[in-house]
Amino acid sequence: MVYELKTKEDDSSVIEFIEAVESPKKREDAYRLLDIFTETTGYQAKMWGPSIIGFGKYHYKYATGHEGDAPLVGFSPRKAKISLYFATGDDKREELLKQFGKHTTGKACVYINKIADIDGEVLKALITQSVTFLKETYPDCE
Repeated sequence: MVYELKTKEDDSSVIEFIEAVESPKKREDAYRLLDIFTETTGYQAKMWGPSIIGFGKYHYKYATGHEGDAPLVGFSPRKAKISLYFATGDDKREELLKQFGKHTTGKACVYINKIADIDGEVLKALITQSVTFLKETYPDCE
């Protein structure tokens, strides 16, 4: 059986997705994040699946043979919290997160309630660190 990735890049409108976010504050934060991620990465935002706004792209292949494409970084203004997607596996990420502000972490995500809770400069550093790490790990990034 071939594993089918659910989260693929598509041509849905990022702006339409953000406009559909119910909470006005979360929608405002999503637009601010859109600006920060676009400015910091230099990539245009693309929708990945129904709810992730991603920037750039890389192809990964694990030792198990599982492979696929993923955004270099991204975010999703979810109902409960805002999910931020950065590369895992780099110790620099953990150091930066100590200075980030109020957040929680999952396996691959960093969760925040609102932008006001975090340090914007550390956010930019996390984005840059993640893109750099992935470009070094997967040299054929787009």
